[in-house]
Amino acid sequence: MQKGKCELLPDLPPRLSVEPQAWRGGQGDVRVTVRGPSSQLEDYAAPGLGQRKTLVVLDIVCLLVASVPFLVCEVGLVPPMRRGFYCNDSSIRYPLKRAETVSDTVLISVGILITSLSISLGESYRIHSLRLGSRSFVPNPYVAVLYKEIGAFLFGCTVGQSLTNMAKITVGRLRPHFLAVCRPDLLVLNCSRGYVEEYTCTAGPSEEKEARKSFYSGHASFAMYSMTYLVFYLQARLTWRGARLLRPLVQFVLLLLALYTGLTRISDYWHHPSDVAVGFLQGALIAYWVAFHISGMFHHKPPASRLPQLCPDSPDSSGHTNC
Repeated sequence: MQKGKCELLPDLPPRLSVEPQAWRGGQGDVRVTVRGPSSQLEDYAAPGLGQRKTLVVLDIVCLLVASVPFLVCEVGLVPPMRRGFYCNDSSIRYPLKRAETVSDTVLISVGILITSLSISLGESYRIHSLRLGSRSFVPNPYVAVLYKEIGAFLFGCTVGQSLTNMAKITVGRLRPHFLAVCRPDLLVLNCSRGYVEEYTCTAGPSEEKEARKSFYSGHASFAMYSMTYLVFYLQARLTWRGARLLRPLVQFVLLLLALYTGLTRISDYWHHPSDVAVGFLQGALIAYWVAFHISGMFHHKPPASRLPQLCPDSPDSSGHTNC
């Protein structure tokens, strides 16, 4: 190619690939490589069907692994740390209230049900209105999207509760009603030494272990996680501008439910105030982590990648090269 002139390569068949060719000129050699569209698409090919199924299995395995600490602590395979106490410690002398304001069953069922139902309705409406398709091996777009969004939420549930139970058995902090549950023989206690480590509880082994799991509150952490996650979801998906205060009002009510759940653990003498505060903090942090770094609710997909131009200075990308 001579200086000051421009030559165009002829149109190439769709599956034709031209190897590097050289043109001799006065200023040196110029090499141009043209690759067919089929070879370019292969570079950006999506994972195959078998690989996608393998990734789904890997997701399920990760979910099960994250729930192992929670299950180990729940079945009692690892007992909590055995702490002593001070005889004049008033923080563990509260009465035992067996009727909890928010029981474990109500907490888990309502927290998971409200969040999962809200996500299901929101994602179904989004797919229907935008007419989105599915690039997963599951042809139904509703199933594919719900798998991703609800799966991310459940993963955060297992991670949060596993961290909570691990802290309970590691710290072994005594609940506010510990003495009411343990009922140690005060006649044989040597309170003159201050911190009492040698004592025997007259309660059953299971009740005694449960009385050593005060730090930190699982109710507070789970309630704050589920409600905060739903608050983030509404912020990302509820974009209707007809009522400016509707979304903030719903978000306020959700956070109010989480705060109420945690505060009842203090009024029921199941946790100390610091236990509930740490539970709130952990639940909010896990919700932020899952919503912004695992879930796709705030991830805006870029437009479909275009094929790279054959020449940086080319005015078009139709297969012609201008140099």
